[in-house]
Amino acid sequence: MGKILLFYKYVSIQYPKQILKWQESLCTELGLKGRIILAHEGINATLGGNAENCERYKLAMEQHPLFGGIDFKESAGDENYFPRLRIVVKNEIVYLGLDPEKIRAEDGGTHVSPELAHKMMAEKDENLVILDCRNTYETSIGTFVDSIKPPTQYFREFPGYVDNNADLFKDKQVLMFCTGGIRCERASAYLKSKGVAQEVYQIEGGIHRYIEQFPDGFFRGKNYVFDARVSVKVNEDVLGSCALCQKPCDEYVNCLNASCNKHFICCATCLVEYKKCCSTTCVDLLASGQVAPRPSRIKVEDQSVTQACDL
Repeated sequence: MGKILLFYKYVSIQYPKQILKWQESLCTELGLKGRIILAHEGINATLGGNAENCERYKLAMEQHPLFGGIDFKESAGDENYFPRLRIVVKNEIVYLGLDPEKIRAEDGGTHVSPELAHKMMAEKDENLVILDCRNTYETSIGTFVDSIKPPTQYFREFPGYVDNNADLFKDKQVLMFCTGGIRCERASAYLKSKGVAQEVYQIEGGIHRYIEQFPDGFFRGKNYVFDARVSVKVNEDVLGSCALCQKPCDEYVNCLNASCNKHFICCATCLVEYKKCCSTTCVDLLASGQVAPRPSRIKVEDQSVTQACDL
């Protein structure tokens, strides 16, 4: 078993296309797969490979003048959890839809350690608001107790949610969190720019670092991840429900109809009854040959797992 690395760094990159070529060469040499997003504002990546080559990658990054001091978050896994290596240059390393020169990570909320965040939630001052910066497909299967979960399907909808719900944060201490911390950097900067909150905090390292220290703490359910694992079980709580029968469930699948490919929660009974589809419509379309089925599943450790949607 190897490793899956999750990391980011907001740092000024003058020539991201040059960094792309270097990353492509480095990852190919080390046999790493995954996704890297580069922009003038920094780097955002999830990579998998064998343990030795992941360590070699981390060393190469540490020795680069731009990428020293990165907080690499690690999970069990390897390159087989990713279909390929994909490296792209974009305007933002996480698409918030706002000018990265105006809403900057460096203007974000105060970083607090998992220990301090745990203490804040345990004491739960009436003035404290816990804000989940992720999307509904993530929050549906796991989140912090008493958190506010915006009904967003995409991160770019977050600023609009803040604009329309500013009263929720007026004169409050807001503790924000996301999977690994990257979305909170600029999301907290946007909330601060509104001038409504008394104070804005973000959990250092996000859910990933918190559950390392508090696996049975205030985060309940599963942590959604963007690779073939789809989610990581944190504790026994089941927060989600089957989209077809509404029974408690937190297993995601993708509709077998390739032209649909809907990402939805489905229990084992409905998976069989609906023939791995999200609806009777898709069942009928496949049965009549009007649409093609999705490709076969990826094999990981002799277990079949569905490749997560890139949402």
